[in-house]
Amino acid sequence: MTLRVEKQSDRIVATLDRPEKRNAIDAHTIDALHALCAELEEAPRTLIVTGGGGVFAAGADIAELRDRYAADARRGINATAFIRVRELPMPVIAAIDGYALGGGAELAYAADIRIGSQGLRIGNPEPGLGIMAAAGATWRLPQIVGDARACELLLTGRILDAEEALAWGLVSSLHPADELLAAAHSIADRIAASDPLAVQHTKRALRARPEDHPAIEFELQAELFESPEKLRRMTDFLERRAHR
Repeated sequence: MTLRVEKQSDRIVATLDRPEKRNAIDAHTIDALHALCAELEEAPRTLIVTGGGGVFAAGADIAELRDRYAADARRGINATAFIRVRELPMPVIAAIDGYALGGGAELAYAADIRIGSQGLRIGNPEPGLGIMAAAGATWRLPQIVGDARACELLLTGRILDAEEALAWGLVSSLHPADELLAAAHSIADRIAASDPLAVQHTKRALRARPEDHPAIEFELQAELFESPEKLRRMTDFLERRAHR
């Protein structure tokens, strides 16, 4: 088992678990991610992705990559799975401890929210191995840190430490390693306190193309304005305020 999955009513924790390979992402991990995404597409819940043993993922499995050729590249094996993670209906939280390199970094980039440990090391050293970061980094990283910083990271293979990743906005907060998963659950708790449909519609708007705004917000908000949950929550709010 390369991906340990723990299920709760409102969230799933998926832990990359290949300690002998520093959680390198192989074909079995990709298959497991697809299976997990299928479940979360059918029954949306918040997803927390993390790594076991003090490592998020040290990259894609180099032994597998060495034996892949042009046809494999065109299949977008890892990219397809990470796109699916990105497009899940509910938020995805990456809790990143230790190394997140290459494909491991690109999986983290696919998350909606990234937090790290103080031992975080993240980057894309692919050109040093004769390949490029082709599972999302070239289009997601500029959105996260801006074009100039994305170019520096991807063209030089530079690895950021935790403080640099925080300063660049690659992660939103840092925590001691033994408190990292609890911090991810705290974020998931705050998400769980909101209306799931409102969270899903907010994520859809955040991921929409620039040309889809503001029309997409109007349509999504129109649906929410008609929802029983909106009426219930607003009525509760007004009643609480009236009794203060």
